[in-house]
Amino acid sequence: MRRSLFLCMLLYFSLATVRAQTWIDSLDRYGREVYMPADKYVWDWGQATFLNSLIHIYQTKPASEKSTYLQYIRTSMDKTFDVANGKHPNAIASGVGMAFLARVTKEEKYKIKAQAIYQDYLNAPRSKNGGISHRTETVELWDDTVYMLNMFLMEMYRGSGDEKYLAHMYTQIKAHSQSLSNPETGLWVHAWDDDDQDFDDGCSVVGWPDKKTRKSSEYWGRANGWVTMTLVDVLSNISPKSNYYEPLKKEFLAIMRTLPSLQNKQSGHWYQLLLYPQDAKNWEESSCTAMFAYAMAKGIELGILNSKDYLPSIHLAYQGLKKQSLVQPKGPYLCPSRVSGGTCVGMKDYYYGRPIVEGQGFGIGSYIMFALEYQKIPKP
Repeated sequence: MRRSLFLCMLLYFSLATVRAQTWIDSLDRYGREVYMPADKYVWDWGQATFLNSLIHIYQTKPASEKSTYLQYIRTSMDKTFDVANGKHPNAIASGVGMAFLARVTKEEKYKIKAQAIYQDYLNAPRSKNGGISHRTETVELWDDTVYMLNMFLMEMYRGSGDEKYLAHMYTQIKAHSQSLSNPETGLWVHAWDDDDQDFDDGCSVVGWPDKKTRKSSEYWGRANGWVTMTLVDVLSNISPKSNYYEPLKKEFLAIMRTLPSLQNKQSGHWYQLLLYPQDAKNWEESSCTAMFAYAMAKGIELGILNSKDYLPSIHLAYQGLKKQSLVQPKGPYLCPSRVSGGTCVGMKDYYYGRPIVEGQGFGIGSYIMFALEYQKIPKP
């Protein structure tokens, strides 16, 4: 009896200790040690989002603590060096690691590989308005694409200062917005098809494009999360005097004005499909919640968003994620829960039926990036 009581108390205090740590410490270790050890890195978009969060951590660390993250990124990029490419957006995303190493280490091999990925990007299929197709087999614009490009192109811009990378990023945001955004709400539908032929990609629901507009019908949470993170990340890396700043700021404000009203004020979460909070099939999704709160926190830091209007949503999101969407699946780690699994394009029931999973690179990465920003804002 005493032994059982002792073990229960030990487990309780162990969990309390883990939860007392910042998300950053625990999720960072979970990502590097359990989810995706560097020597097992896979060249893809979900892993790239986690990789990008480690670059965010690296930027915050003192020189004496940077080596852990530099070594992880170096090992993961060396492991995938021969297969690294930028033939489509989901591949371009991991190029952020090569561009980062080119900037930080100045080593020629990373510079050459980053340029090769950029050349692949230049040759990728495009829509009539210049947007990069999310697919190589057919031309479709997806919200996801802007963030996959953003990670790589903005790291190339940071490393070189060459405005061509910024110009490409602006062109992609503009082209995707023209095809996907709703001018009344600022929200983006998930995808748009560039022709009048439905295509079966083996993942999306065949026939998802509207017959006239060729747009998808739904405002998926994480799709809009990718958009908000992209816009605020670009704004944080360019001068307010840039010709691109005001148009991007306008785009950012348009979508951000709508988001607070769509948050569940009891749980702090946003929904899998943003516009149907009363639908019994709908559910609260944590990765988009972290993404929206991240964008709000950075928007306040940049002086673009009013703290009075957005701090309540940020605090609600933080407390909601902490209490309801963090689990301890293995060892002394925390892990995101209530994450929508990898998602293509479909109608309402398709999104409701997506698997609800734990972890994932995009879940871990978005939580880490939000936690880093949350540290900077005033606490209630």
